[in-house]
Amino acid sequence: MDSDLKNSVLKTGTTVLGIVCKDGIVMGADRRVTAGHLVMSKKERKVKQITDYLVMSWTGGAADAFLSEKVIAAELRLKELKTKMRPTVKESAHLIGMMFYRNIRTPSMIPHIVGTLVGGYNEDGTFELYTIEPAGGVYKVEDYDANFSSGMPFVLGYLERQYNKNVTIKEGVELALESLKSSTQRDVASGNGIDIFTINKDGIKHAVSQEITATYS
Repeated sequence: MDSDLKNSVLKTGTTVLGIVCKDGIVMGADRRVTAGHLVMSKKERKVKQITDYLVMSWTGGAADAFLSEKVIAAELRLKELKTKMRPTVKESAHLIGMMFYRNIRTPSMIPHIVGTLVGGYNEDGTFELYTIEPAGGVYKVEDYDANFSSGMPFVLGYLERQYNKNVTIKEGVELALESLKSSTQRDVASGNGIDIFTINKDGIKHAVSQEITATYS
Protein backbone atom coordinates (compact mmCIF):
# COMPACT_ATOMS: atom_id res chain seq x y z
CA MET A 1 0.00 0.00 0.00
CA ASP A 2 1.29 3.50 -0.84
CA SER A 3 2.64 5.15 2.31
CA ASP A 4 0.55 8.34 1.88
CA LEU A 5 -2.61 6.31 1.45
CA LYS A 6 -1.72 4.09 4.39
CA ASN A 7 -1.25 7.08 6.69
CA SER A 8 -4.57 8.63 5.66
CA VAL A 9 -6.67 5.57 6.47
CA LEU A 10 -8.73 6.08 9.62
CA LYS A 11 -7.85 3.53 12.26
CA THR A 12 -9.21 2.56 15.61
CA GLY A 13 -5.69 1.81 16.88
CA THR A 14 -7.42 1.58 20.20
CA THR A 15 -7.66 -0.43 23.36
CA VAL A 16 -10.35 -3.10 23.57
CA LEU A 17 -10.64 -5.72 26.27
CA GLY A 18 -12.87 -8.49 27.54
CA ILE A 19 -12.81 -10.12 30.97
CA VAL A 20 -14.50 -13.40 31.91
CA CYS A 21 -15.93 -13.17 35.43
CA LYS A 22 -17.52 -15.91 37.52
CA ASP A 23 -20.94 -14.30 37.07
CA GLY A 24 -20.66 -12.71 33.62
CA ILE A 25 -18.57 -10.90 31.05
CA VAL A 26 -17.08 -7.39 31.13
CA MET A 27 -16.10 -5.63 27.87
CA GLY A 28 -14.60 -2.19 27.36
CA ALA A 29 -12.87 0.17 24.93
CA ASP A 30 -11.59 3.71 24.52
CA ARG A 31 -12.99 6.29 22.04
CA ARG A 32 -10.06 7.62 19.99
CA VAL A 33 -9.82 7.28 16.19
CA THR A 34 -6.57 8.18 14.44
CA ALA A 35 -5.16 8.70 10.94
CA GLY A 36 -1.41 8.34 11.08
CA HIS A 37 -0.30 10.62 13.91
CA LEU A 38 -3.49 12.71 13.84
CA VAL A 39 -6.45 12.24 16.20
CA MET A 40 -9.51 12.36 13.93
CA SER A 41 -12.24 11.66 16.48
CA LYS A 42 -12.45 11.71 20.26
CA LYS A 43 -15.93 10.26 20.69
CA GLU A 44 -16.29 7.04 18.70
CA ARG A 45 -17.72 4.23 20.82
CA LYS A 46 -15.87 1.08 19.82
CA VAL A 47 -17.71 -1.32 22.10
CA LYS A 48 -21.43 -1.59 21.35
CA GLN A 49 -24.46 -3.75 21.90
CA ILE A 50 -25.48 -4.95 18.41
CA THR A 51 -28.31 -7.35 19.33
CA ASP A 52 -30.40 -8.07 22.41
CA TYR A 53 -27.82 -10.63 23.50
CA LEU A 54 -24.48 -9.63 21.94
CA VAL A 55 -21.78 -6.98 22.51
CA MET A 56 -18.89 -6.38 20.10
CA SER A 57 -15.73 -4.28 20.23
CA TRP A 58 -13.37 -3.39 17.41
CA THR A 59 -9.79 -2.58 16.54
CA GLY A 60 -8.42 -1.86 13.07
CA GLY A 61 -9.67 0.12 10.08
CA ALA A 62 -12.49 2.42 11.15
CA ALA A 63 -14.51 2.23 7.93
CA ASP A 64 -14.33 -1.58 7.91
CA ALA A 65 -15.33 -1.73 11.57
CA PHE A 66 -18.32 0.57 11.26
CA LEU A 67 -19.63 -1.16 8.12
CA SER A 68 -19.02 -4.62 9.57
CA GLU A 69 -21.04 -3.68 12.64
CA LYS A 70 -24.12 -2.95 10.51
CA VAL A 71 -23.69 -5.99 8.26
CA ILE A 72 -23.14 -8.39 11.16
CA ALA A 73 -26.23 -7.16 13.03
CA ALA A 74 -28.28 -7.67 9.84
CA GLU A 75 -26.80 -11.13 9.17
CA LEU A 76 -27.52 -12.31 12.70
CA ARG A 77 -31.11 -11.08 12.47
CA LEU A 78 -31.50 -12.80 9.08
CA LYS A 79 -30.14 -16.06 10.52
CA GLU A 80 -32.62 -15.79 13.39
CA LEU A 81 -35.55 -15.27 11.00
CA LYS A 82 -34.48 -18.15 8.74
CA THR A 83 -33.93 -20.71 11.49
CA LYS A 84 -36.65 -19.46 13.87
CA MET A 85 -33.97 -19.67 16.57
CA ARG A 86 -31.65 -17.17 18.17
CA PRO A 87 -27.98 -17.90 17.37
CA THR A 88 -25.78 -18.82 20.30
CA VAL A 89 -22.79 -16.65 21.14
CA LYS A 90 -20.53 -19.34 19.66
CA GLU A 91 -22.54 -19.49 16.41
CA SER A 92 -22.47 -15.68 16.17
CA ALA A 93 -18.70 -15.56 16.69
CA HIS A 94 -18.06 -18.19 14.02
CA LEU A 95 -20.36 -16.41 11.56
CA ILE A 96 -18.36 -13.21 12.09
CA GLY A 97 -15.09 -15.11 11.75
CA MET A 98 -16.22 -16.58 8.43
CA MET A 99 -17.14 -13.11 7.14
CA PHE A 100 -13.73 -11.72 8.12
CA TYR A 101 -11.97 -14.70 6.55
CA ARG A 102 -13.70 -14.02 3.25
CA ASN A 103 -13.18 -10.26 3.40
CA ILE A 104 -9.43 -10.36 3.99
CA ARG A 105 -8.98 -12.77 1.09
CA THR A 106 -10.89 -10.63 -1.39
CA PRO A 107 -8.40 -8.77 -3.64
CA SER A 108 -8.38 -5.09 -2.66
CA MET A 109 -6.02 -2.11 -2.60
CA ILE A 110 -6.89 -1.67 1.08
CA PRO A 111 -7.53 -5.05 2.74
CA HIS A 112 -10.21 -5.52 5.40
CA ILE A 113 -8.33 -5.49 8.72
CA VAL A 114 -10.52 -5.66 11.82
CA GLY A 115 -9.97 -7.49 15.10
CA THR A 116 -13.01 -8.17 17.24
CA LEU A 117 -14.10 -9.27 20.68
CA VAL A 118 -17.59 -10.79 20.91
CA GLY A 119 -19.38 -11.38 24.18
CA GLY A 120 -22.94 -12.35 24.97
CA TYR A 121 -25.37 -14.56 26.83
CA ASN A 122 -27.23 -17.63 25.59
CA GLU A 123 -30.87 -18.52 26.08
CA ASP A 124 -29.90 -21.08 28.73
CA GLY A 125 -28.35 -18.31 30.84
CA THR A 126 -24.71 -19.12 30.07
CA PHE A 127 -22.34 -16.39 28.87
CA GLU A 128 -19.29 -16.55 26.61
CA LEU A 129 -16.49 -14.37 25.24
CA TYR A 130 -14.70 -14.93 21.91
CA THR A 131 -11.79 -13.18 20.24
CA ILE A 132 -11.72 -13.03 16.43
CA GLU A 133 -8.43 -12.22 14.76
CA PRO A 134 -8.35 -10.05 11.61
CA ALA A 135 -7.79 -13.16 9.44
CA GLY A 136 -10.99 -14.75 10.77
CA GLY A 137 -9.70 -17.17 13.41
CA VAL A 138 -12.15 -17.61 16.30
CA TYR A 139 -10.98 -18.48 19.82
CA LYS A 140 -12.94 -18.80 23.04
CA VAL A 141 -11.57 -16.63 25.85
CA GLU A 142 -11.40 -18.34 29.23
CA ASP A 143 -9.97 -15.41 31.22
CA TYR A 144 -9.24 -12.12 29.43
CA ASP A 145 -8.10 -10.76 26.09
CA ALA A 146 -7.39 -7.50 24.24
CA ASN A 147 -7.35 -8.88 20.68
CA PHE A 148 -4.76 -7.07 18.52
CA SER A 149 -5.46 -3.59 19.85
CA SER A 150 -2.51 -1.22 20.16
CA GLY A 151 -3.12 -1.00 23.90
CA MET A 152 -2.88 -4.77 24.31
CA PRO A 153 0.61 -4.86 25.95
CA PHE A 154 -0.50 -2.47 28.70
CA VAL A 155 -3.84 -4.22 29.30
CA LEU A 156 -2.43 -7.75 29.37
CA GLY A 157 0.46 -6.70 31.59
CA TYR A 158 -1.95 -5.23 34.12
CA LEU A 159 -4.47 -8.09 34.02
CA GLU A 160 -1.72 -10.71 34.25
CA ARG A 161 -1.08 -9.51 37.79
CA GLN A 162 -4.58 -8.53 38.89
CA TYR A 163 -6.98 -11.10 37.38
CA ASN A 164 -8.26 -14.23 39.08
CA LYS A 165 -11.00 -16.65 38.01
CA ASN A 166 -13.20 -15.80 41.01
CA VAL A 167 -13.53 -12.15 40.03
CA THR A 168 -17.11 -10.83 40.08
CA ILE A 169 -18.67 -8.55 37.48
CA LYS A 170 -18.43 -5.64 39.91
CA GLU A 171 -14.72 -6.31 40.39
CA GLY A 172 -14.33 -6.91 36.64
CA VAL A 173 -15.66 -3.44 35.86
CA GLU A 174 -13.01 -1.93 38.13
CA LEU A 175 -10.33 -4.10 36.52
CA ALA A 176 -11.45 -2.99 33.05
CA LEU A 177 -11.52 0.66 34.10
CA GLU A 178 -8.01 0.54 35.54
CA SER A 179 -6.72 -1.40 32.51
CA LEU A 180 -8.12 1.16 30.10
CA LYS A 181 -6.75 4.03 32.16
CA SER A 182 -3.32 2.40 32.15
CA SER A 183 -3.44 2.02 28.38
CA THR A 184 -4.64 5.56 27.65
CA GLN A 185 -1.72 6.92 29.67
CA ARG A 186 0.87 5.19 27.45
CA ASP A 187 -0.69 4.23 24.09
CA VAL A 188 -0.95 7.25 21.76
CA ALA A 189 -3.74 5.57 19.74
CA SER A 190 -5.99 5.19 22.79
CA GLY A 191 -7.78 7.77 24.86
CA ASN A 192 -10.50 10.46 25.14
CA GLY A 193 -13.15 8.24 26.70
CA ILE A 194 -14.07 4.88 28.17
CA ASP A 195 -17.09 2.64 27.67
CA ILE A 196 -17.65 -0.57 29.62
CA PHE A 197 -20.47 -3.10 29.20
CA THR A 198 -21.47 -5.94 31.50
CA ILE A 199 -23.13 -9.16 30.32
CA ASN A 200 -24.81 -11.80 32.48
CA LYS A 201 -27.92 -13.97 32.58
CA ASP A 202 -30.03 -10.90 33.35
CA GLY A 203 -28.95 -9.08 30.20
CA ILE A 204 -26.58 -6.38 29.00
CA LYS A 205 -25.79 -3.09 30.74
CA HIS A 206 -23.74 -0.08 29.66
CA ALA A 207 -22.04 0.18 33.04
CA VAL A 208 -19.50 2.96 32.38
CA SER A 209 -19.65 5.89 29.94
CA GLN A 210 -16.81 8.22 30.80
CA GLU A 211 -15.15 11.08 28.94
CA ILE A 212 -11.46 11.71 29.51
CA THR A 213 -10.74 15.43 29.30
CA ALA A 214 -7.41 17.22 29.39
CA THR A 215 -6.73 19.33 32.45
CA TYR A 216 -4.31 22.24 32.52
CA SER A 217 -2.79 23.93 35.55
